[in-house]
Amino acid sequence: MIEYRFEVGDLATTSFAYSPLQEAVFSLRSLHDPSRYPHHRPWLRRLGPRLAALDSELLTALTAPWLWVPDFLTPRPERARPVFADELEQVRRTPPHVVVADFRAVYRSGDPLPPVVARGLDEPEAFLARIADTLDAYWQTCLAADWWPRAQSVLEADLAHRARVLAEQGAGALFGGLDTRLTWTGELLRMCRTGAMRAWAEADIRIAGRGLVLMPSLFARGALTVIDVSRPPVLTYPARGAATLSETPPPVTDQALVRLLGRPRARLLLLLAEPASTTELAHRLDVTPGAVSQHLAVLYDAGLLSRTRTGRIVRYARTRLGDDLCQ
Repeated sequence: MIEYRFEVGDLATTSFAYSPLQEAVFSLRSLHDPSRYPHHRPWLRRLGPRLAALDSELLTALTAPWLWVPDFLTPRPERARPVFADELEQVRRTPPHVVVADFRAVYRSGDPLPPVVARGLDEPEAFLARIADTLDAYWQTCLAADWWPRAQSVLEADLAHRARVLAEQGAGALFGGLDTRLTWTGELLRMCRTGAMRAWAEADIRIAGRGLVLMPSLFARGALTVIDVSRPPVLTYPARGAATLSETPPPVTDQALVRLLGRPRARLLLLLAEPASTTELAHRLDVTPGAVSQHLAVLYDAGLLSRTRTGRIVRYARTRLGDDLCQ
C-alpha cells in the first residue's frame, strides 16, 4: 500500500497537469507490448518506418521489460500545460549520479542492464545528452505533428471533466473516479500496489505543503507513481477518452443533414459529440485548420456549437440544438 498523507491545506494545493514529455516516454512502452495499447494501433502502424531512422536501440532500452521508466525522464511538471522543449531541458540538467541511480532502480538488482545502457552509464553525462537528443528526435519525427494534437485534446478534456467532478461532488468523488486502485479517507489517499507495482516498497508519503500533482496519461493502465517516493509527490492515472484515439471520422449518412449544412459542416457537427479544438479536427479530417475554422464559425453563429477557451486553446462542442440535429 502506498499512502499519501494530507494535512491542513494540502488538499488546496493539489493540482492537475499533463506532460508531453511523460506521454512521449510512456509511449515507448508500446514498443515492448503493443497489445496493451489497442487504441494506439493506427499510430503504431505508421510508426515503423520512422523509428527505423532513429536510435531505436536506445529508445527501447529506456523502458524496462516490466514497463518501468527512470524517474528523471518524467520530471514533475512545473506548470499545468508544459512545453515539451522546456521539459526536455529539465531532463538535460539531471545530475549524472541521478541518471545512474534511476537506471539501476528501473532494472533492479540482479537484472542485467541492456548493453546500450551499461555502456552509457560508464559516461553518464554523455549518455544523458544522447538520451535527450534521441527523445527530441523521437518527438519531432513520431509524435509532434501526427499524434500529439489528438492526444492533447483527450488530456485537456480529462482535466475539464475532473475539474467539474471536484466542483460538483468533492474530493472523495474526484479521487475515487481516477482509478479503482485509489481510495480516499479524508486524510489519506491510498493506492493499492498491483501487477509490476508490487515490487514497490510500501510508502507513507507526506504531502507536507509540496502539493500533489495529478496527471492523466494515455499509457497508464492504472494509477501509478514514481519509483523514488522521496521526490515531489505525483500520481499518474489513466486518462478518460483514450478509446477515441482509434476513431476515424464517422461517415455522413443523414442526407437531410448534408442538404441542410453541406457535407463538411455536417461531418464536423457529427465529430463534435465530444469537445475538440480546431487543430485536432483539422488533423482528423486531413484538411487545413483555416478551412475547419471557417465552418466552425458558421456552426457557432447558428447556435449549433458552444466554445470554451483554456489558455490559447479553444474547444468546440455541440449545443442541445446541435445534438438534436444529429439524432
